[in-house]
Amino acid sequence: MDSLVRAPAAHPSRPREIEVEPLRRRLEETVDGEVRFDTGSRAAYARDASNYRQVPIGVVVPYTLDAGVAAVAACRARDVPVLSRGGGTSLAGQCCNVAVVIDWSKYCGTVESVDAAARKVTVQAGAVLDAVDHELAPYGLMVGPRPSSHPNCTIGGMIGNDSCGASAQAYGKMAESVLRLEILTYDGVRTWVGPTDDAEYARIQAGGGRPAEIYRQLRELRDDTMELVRLRFPKLERRVSGYNLDELLPENGFNVARALVGSEGTLATVLRAELAVVPKPAARALAVLGFEDIFAAADAVPAVARHRPIALEAMDENMYRLARQEHPGDPALQDLPEGAGWLLVQFGGDTPDQARERAEELMRDVGEHATHTFLGDPAREDRLWRWRESGLGVEAYPPTGRQTYEGWSDAAVPPERLGEYLRDYARLLRGHGYQDSALYGHFGQGCVHGRLPLDLHTDDGIARYRAFAQEAADLVASYGGSLSGEHGDGQALAELLPRMFGDEVVAAFGRLKAVFDPRNRMNPGKVVHPHRLDQDLAQRHFYPLEPRHKFFDYPQDHGRFGHAATRCVGIGKCRQHTFEGGVMCPSYRVTREEEHSTRGRARLLGEMVRGGLITDGWRSKEVRDALDLCLACKGCRSECPVNVDMATYKAEFLAQHYRHRLRPREHYSLGWLPRWAALASVAPRTVNALTHAPGLSRLVKALGGIAGERELPRFASERFTDWFKRRGTPRAGTRGKVVLWADTFTNNFDPHIGQAAVGVLEAAGFEVHVPPVPLCCGLTWISTGQLATARRVLARSVRALRPWAESGVPVVGLEPSCTAVFRADGPELLNTPDTRLVSERTLTLAELLESRAPDWRPDSAGGEAVAQVHCHQSAIMGYDADRAVLDRFGIRTEVLNAGCCGLAGNFGFERSHYDVSVACAEESVWPAVRSAGPDQAILADGFSCRTQIAAARTGRQARHLAELLSAALHDACK
Repeated sequence: MDSLVRAPAAHPSRPREIEVEPLRRRLEETVDGEVRFDTGSRAAYARDASNYRQVPIGVVVPYTLDAGVAAVAACRARDVPVLSRGGGTSLAGQCCNVAVVIDWSKYCGTVESVDAAARKVTVQAGAVLDAVDHELAPYGLMVGPRPSSHPNCTIGGMIGNDSCGASAQAYGKMAESVLRLEILTYDGVRTWVGPTDDAEYARIQAGGGRPAEIYRQLRELRDDTMELVRLRFPKLERRVSGYNLDELLPENGFNVARALVGSEGTLATVLRAELAVVPKPAARALAVLGFEDIFAAADAVPAVARHRPIALEAMDENMYRLARQEHPGDPALQDLPEGAGWLLVQFGGDTPDQARERAEELMRDVGEHATHTFLGDPAREDRLWRWRESGLGVEAYPPTGRQTYEGWSDAAVPPERLGEYLRDYARLLRGHGYQDSALYGHFGQGCVHGRLPLDLHTDDGIARYRAFAQEAADLVASYGGSLSGEHGDGQALAELLPRMFGDEVVAAFGRLKAVFDPRNRMNPGKVVHPHRLDQDLAQRHFYPLEPRHKFFDYPQDHGRFGHAATRCVGIGKCRQHTFEGGVMCPSYRVTREEEHSTRGRARLLGEMVRGGLITDGWRSKEVRDALDLCLACKGCRSECPVNVDMATYKAEFLAQHYRHRLRPREHYSLGWLPRWAALASVAPRTVNALTHAPGLSRLVKALGGIAGERELPRFASERFTDWFKRRGTPRAGTRGKVVLWADTFTNNFDPHIGQAAVGVLEAAGFEVHVPPVPLCCGLTWISTGQLATARRVLARSVRALRPWAESGVPVVGLEPSCTAVFRADGPELLNTPDTRLVSERTLTLAELLESRAPDWRPDSAGGEAVAQVHCHQSAIMGYDADRAVLDRFGIRTEVLNAGCCGLAGNFGFERSHYDVSVACAEESVWPAVRSAGPDQAILADGFSCRTQIAAARTGRQARHLAELLSAALHDACK
């Protein structure tokens, strides 16, 4: 311990001013990968999921691990800091820095080997956790730790953070899973590290050079500090704060690999990892215990933990209330027993009966001390568990209007003292005015989550946050806890480490830093020699620039585009893989490019309204290019944990960007499609002949900016509205009137769908009316950002539908994207009482049959179908009503959960988007159509979806729900 005092840690040298252009040239010359110093890339990587913002010097995306090694060498030659980045979901600021960011996640994510017998796997650092588990699934194995960011966090990032998640209750932190690491030091040492016995140490020393020096210094550090470490390190499963000096102790095998886990990229770059993996439980069961408050729930943790669950989670009444307000109809939230604090206790077993018996044994044991319920339905359990994982998003924007932030969100204390700690912590929250914070987390290991309603804009608010953080650190230390129990120290907590460990241990951290990174170039300013927790705050004095005239109302963002543009909190769910289902984010799934994720686009919009890095505002080419591959699928509106609506932001941006400017030709050809359709209706056969003649077809596509590979849709010989007029007086019905709205696509291209819908509605007992003139919602103008025109078109249609809406007559939409405009975009674009009324009256065909004809049980021939749900329907209306109607008709339906078809209205028709559009289809719908059985109908309500399915050239034609129901009724009558 004396030598520790005599040999203080090296202090960081001041980096000289960086010459960016020579650095960029050297990287381009030596690195096999993407080297980016453009404004857009730097904007996309300026933030992680924390409160901090640091604009990188540049970004390197290496094609191979060797290319990444070359990038570090180039940075070393120019004495430039380096930051390794994976999923970019860090919550403490450790994943943003003024450095060259190396993004390993795009190309360096290979699972290199699986040894099922030995239960180990070797992966590259950029491998995403869920992708690794997907590879392990056939062997019945999985990686033990599973943080809530599992769809997008990388193995390298998990190693950097010492990640945990709910499963750490059974399998421990990431450190316990690490067998060996291949690392790279800033000065160029590339080697495998792991446990080091005397023989291995002697071998390394015999080899000499820098590796021998590193190991010699590590042993000296261990010998100097071992008693201090044993004395001052908390005996805590969730001790994530600080460096893992305890892993160098003799009793822990002088394990250099595990000593590096949790170092947040400040010591070395992780290239590969050899991990121990665990058997995946064959069955799970979830018991939910209710208590009078969260403190009583915490008091019960030790007794519950004795039953050895595989996960032991908790949430309080605030979290429950927020979730109910955001998801009022979610059945999972109705499964909780009575109480104001809950423990979610998950058990594993070899069989469902075994897992259930363990859950029931717990419930018998708690007896009258808690209310309890056993769900017993795996689907319900999964819904509740997914909801718990989304806690961060649920509490980010509470209805109170006070946005919450990270800052003190994952402290851990000994579980046996958790209830006592929480009572003290609640008093501390009240003392600083943060009492509205929700409390939840991994209570089985004493880890507590909860974002805080901080004021990070003003100097006074930031000073209050700083004072709170210091008091909170002292409180945790007094309980023998860890400032971080999961998210790491980064910048948010590193300054406070002396309050937890004492100055001597923190000095030892500095010595460890000096062993691996004596020049302080690896993610500087984090963990050791940290920036202050109130430096580099993204929100300090930040008041977004607002457009003088905006088109949408942004009701969830106080009417401000600037607030909407900065809504993203960096969770990164938009970066998940296709096999995980959902819609968001189709272009990212194809390109694996950060700027093509919802988060990446949101970061650029945020920088645009900030005005410092992106200085040309609405005229920004960087923002335009990032938004260009957004399919406007609206998947993020419903699937993003904080409901970012990139389709709306894109429309607003395009409107502002092209104001008083010439637009791309496809904005005129495709954006004005309803107008061209109206003109074509005069002589549809002639128009079809001209637009499909070999030479003229190519010319028309070239002039319109349309991909040559696309076949132009054919106009119907008779529009649906004209057919309905010919039909004469509407037939009386017993269930009242409905208005069947003839959207542009149904009316001009697929009138047979409208005819089928009329037949179904009349068979159900409705009197069907169709507006005598075509009515357009303005969708094509919205998607191309021609919002002034869209407003006029929408207002005309609303005026025409108003008399019916005022009379309580429902309006039935057949095209999902158009129906979604009336339901969502319309009231936000044209915020009038009439628009809101039409929105309330508008239903899908299935919704009408479910709500207005629930007792209709027609004879049906039944059948089978594979359904591709339109993205806008998934985001706005949902598919529950359709499932119910299909069940009522006896049609067994496989609903695809593989994302957007890729056509997305005008997007897939545009020449510059064709390749991405087809790649999206190959990710999802095309393989499903090819594998569909001959007796399975292909069901797709969206015009875009049907067009894309036809483009697969399988000979299969998709049908609308109205067609399927009509055919089932017809066949039943035979």
